[in-house]
Amino acid sequence: MTIKIIVVDDHKLFRQGLIGLMRANDDLVEVIGEAASGEEAIQLAHQLRPDVILMDIQMPDGDGLEATRQIRQSLPEIAVVMLTASELDEHLYEAVRLGAAGYLLKDLDATELFDLLAGVMRDEVAMTRAMASRLLKIMANGGSRAANTDSELTEREIEVLRLLAQGASNPQIAEELVITVNTVKSHISHILAKLQVDNRTQAAAYAVQKGIVASE
Repeated sequence: MTIKIIVVDDHKLFRQGLIGLMRANDDLVEVIGEAASGEEAIQLAHQLRPDVILMDIQMPDGDGLEATRQIRQSLPEIAVVMLTASELDEHLYEAVRLGAAGYLLKDLDATELFDLLAGVMRDEVAMTRAMASRLLKIMANGGSRAANTDSELTEREIEVLRLLAQGASNPQIAEELVITVNTVKSHISHILAKLQVDNRTQAAAYAVQKGIVASE
């Protein structure tokens, strides 16, 4: 199954280069639209209903973070992945807080980009290990709202959370614990509900806060 993508970036040369790269790999991804601003991205999201939107952050006509917020509120089935040159901690944290499915820098290797996008379709976070480790430190130091510390996770849920925080994918967790991928998804859903967090990354931050897994 190809991943239907909208590319959003105000720099035309970069946008067209990225689209060209993706069209050369049309067995993996299909670019169904492009936009130069957050406002255009919101309109295209409603019109085209892609699987993934690759969203720049700093654009002169419509901020990528605000566009992400609006898209996630109205079209939560669409995954928004930030693809940006910004390494600011506040941008990284805010993107995840708003529900972004990942945060990637523009100097990312093409092969890793496609691998991470494929992971998004498995409900995984599109983020390099270095960026994920950095985010965990930000969140563990109080960058996120506190998780519900009164929630009681079962032993199996703690095992799933530990592996999740270590960056394991759903299939890898399933293999490690000898359970099905659907069972993993069910456990993760219960974990997010109990911790009152929005996504896997925030759950991983909880694991760091509680010493379930150490941040690197």
